[in-house]
Amino acid sequence: MMPAARESLLDAAYTALARRPWSTVRMVDVAAAAGVSRQTLYNEFGSKEGLARALVRREADGYLAGVERALATHSDARERLTATAEWTAATAKDNALVRAMLTGCWSERLPSPTLSAVPSSSAVPAQRRADGPLPSPGDFVALVRDRAVAVLSGSVAHNKQDLADLARSCELTVRIALSCVAAPPGEGGVADLVRSALHRQPV
Repeated sequence: MMPAARESLLDAAYTALARRPWSTVRMVDVAAAAGVSRQTLYNEFGSKEGLARALVRREADGYLAGVERALATHSDARERLTATAEWTAATAKDNALVRAMLTGCWSERLPSPTLSAVPSSSAVPAQRRADGPLPSPGDFVALVRDRAVAVLSGSVAHNKQDLADLARSCELTVRIALSCVAAPPGEGGVADLVRSALHRQPV
């Protein structure tokens, strides 16, 4: 199957989930919305659980791609981290699946795939990847921290202490962003919190 058709099916599943609880989303409706047969949907994802895992994997990848973009937005390291925190908070506000992945709080409206890998018999490489382990909140902290360190380490001296300080600043930023997802901040938002925290941190 063409990747575009897979994306159309995932888009249809995401749209259906925005309108009603996952437990009431029917595979036949997702297939119809994407303009393919139900058999095509099952061939691609294997089952409704497979579709859920693929949808969660796609939203995780989209969030992490946005982190990469945020880290590339400014020349100043603190502003790059602030942009990353703002992206995290904004995406979680708009995307229930990203919010659930970042916080570990899966509402009854959402699918709740197991985070560990599941046995995969799929011939579709993208589905085999979706059937692999899904990131937990702790995994996201590490993934975003490590991406930030990789991008920003060029701007700091490369002794161990400087890199350790940078990693702490990056992790602090991610954790502030996640706290803002769980308990949205008031005026000034996530940017003010991150800037004031990083003001005291070596970046």
